[in-house]
Amino acid sequence: MAERKLRIGITHGDINGISYEIMIKALADPRICELCTPIVYGSNKAAGFYKRDMPDYSSFSFNVINSAAEASPKHPNIINCIEDNVRIDVGKSTVLAGHYAVAALNAALKDFQAGHIDALVTCPINKSNVQSDQFDFVGHTEYLASNFGGKTPLMFMVSDIVKVGLVTIHEPIVKVVPRITTENILEKLRMMHRSLIRDFAIRAPKIAVMSLNPHAGDCGLLGREEDEIITPAIKSAGFEGITAYGPYGADGFFAHGSYRKFDAILAMYHDQGLTPFKILSGEEGVNYTAGLDIVRTSPDHGVAYDIAGKNMADETSLRSAIYKAIDICRNRDIFDEISSNTLKTASKEHWGADESVPLDNSSESEH
Repeated sequence: MAERKLRIGITHGDINGISYEIMIKALADPRICELCTPIVYGSNKAAGFYKRDMPDYSSFSFNVINSAAEASPKHPNIINCIEDNVRIDVGKSTVLAGHYAVAALNAALKDFQAGHIDALVTCPINKSNVQSDQFDFVGHTEYLASNFGGKTPLMFMVSDIVKVGLVTIHEPIVKVVPRITTENILEKLRMMHRSLIRDFAIRAPKIAVMSLNPHAGDCGLLGREEDEIITPAIKSAGFEGITAYGPYGADGFFAHGSYRKFDAILAMYHDQGLTPFKILSGEEGVNYTAGLDIVRTSPDHGVAYDIAGKNMADETSLRSAIYKAIDICRNRDIFDEISSNTLKTASKEHWGADESVPLDNSSESEH
């Protein structure tokens, strides 16, 4: 199958943070345009504002376009999604910056739904300043879920070293326990299993499941969730052909390197999974939203107001997010083509190569 050049939409996130710095640094790498056609949804004026303090990138420029259809495959492109008199308050959280972030995101989603881009890479937003009557979501993950069927996706942190998914995402700790149910865990295991096969081309994935309580509950001494909720979910997954093990106490599991024996880990809550992930993955980590039709990745860091405008930001995670989006799209194309061919072959074997598969008998009763 010939590889097509993918169109990767990139949203600018919070313009008062490090987004433009990392976009300019990442997209200045000529390898990006060799692999994909990048289309930034943002503001060319904002890009120019930040480039002034980046002397090593003075020759970099975006190809300004009005629509994704005009994108040049040889240059980084940008679509202006916000007003020309853009206001930038470097290193500050403002309502206007939140408005700009949502405007760019909506423009990119509209183009994805119209088939103009193949995947989405989102630069970091501030979860507080994006809140409004139109955007009442904790973050990108929840907003994307509302736009693509309403099903809660899997927040999947991925790198070449380790892959970690979460049962609960952006939840206060006091709300975590009620959401740890057998069905929720099983649903996340299904999403993770399918994503590892379809998105990451892992043929027979092995998944480790973390405990909720310290020491996996210590035989009930420190909690019953492991015996009554998590273990039944793991057993049910096994009946569905999903290879999952656990529950494991997270401290010993990561400290002793047991994560190396598995293709992915399912953690119960945010910091249980993301703390070891970020330590192990460093700047290479990527946030991937699994379980949706859209391929969406993001750097695994935040807006970093403290270093905004200082030419100190590291673009590695954004570059990795772009590469990962390309890889996932290609893996999906291959998987879907193989699945389609397998289905056609099975159909021919059942009905005969020269026979049509009957779809319905209603025509017989009409004669």
